[in-house]
Amino acid sequence: MTPLLQLSGVSAAYLKAEILFGLDLELGDGEVVALVGRNGAGKSTLIKTVMGIQVRRSGSIRYDGREIVRLPAHAIARLGIGYVPEERRVFGDLTILENLEVGRQPQRQGAPAWTAAALFELFPNLAELRHRPAGQTSGGEQQMLAIARTLMGNPRLVLLDEPSEGLAPVIVEQMALAVGKLKREGLSVLLSEQNLRFAGAVADRAYVIESGHIRFAGPMQRLLDDADIRRAHLSV
Repeated sequence: MTPLLQLSGVSAAYLKAEILFGLDLELGDGEVVALVGRNGAGKSTLIKTVMGIQVRRSGSIRYDGREIVRLPAHAIARLGIGYVPEERRVFGDLTILENLEVGRQPQRQGAPAWTAAALFELFPNLAELRHRPAGQTSGGEQQMLAIARTLMGNPRLVLLDEPSEGLAPVIVEQMALAVGKLKREGLSVLLSEQNLRFAGAVADRAYVIESGHIRFAGPMQRLLDDADIRRAHLSV
């Protein structure tokens, strides 16, 4: 079966600084794949490279069989790839409901269809606050809103950059449950994550990135079970 997302020999740089070096990666339809590694390893850069943001790219990036490495970010988004940045970037002066409406796009073939009502079921915290300005909500609520707003675009693949960063443990647990529900809906997810516990709770497979190179690729459980790999590439 052809992967939904396939990277072959992908390198990326900011200006003259090379960050990623010839990476290969695959993600299947309905699969959750985690990019794990130390801070500064290149995880977020890889997410942005797929999305066509801020970096010079080389190699091949194929989405649903189509080469996208030379497409701009807005064209990539229109193909059905959603992006949730680490910074969240909600519209603080708009209510939660208005933020969701900003993200609304038509339904896509092969992708789950989302409504505000369905997203309020996915994130009950947001339902109670739907008329509150987003800037008056907590960091965890803003992270949920950023994901929900992206889902209003009815993507087939979602790129999550550090979704658990800075969140309280109870919110991290809610986020893990939400990602599990997204997978059951048939959504594919590529996430960048330092929190190995969170990644282990949601991901089918993992890629360990260190200094812009992939050091491990395999089942998430194998990474969780192999202390030598974690000690070599993930320990601070």
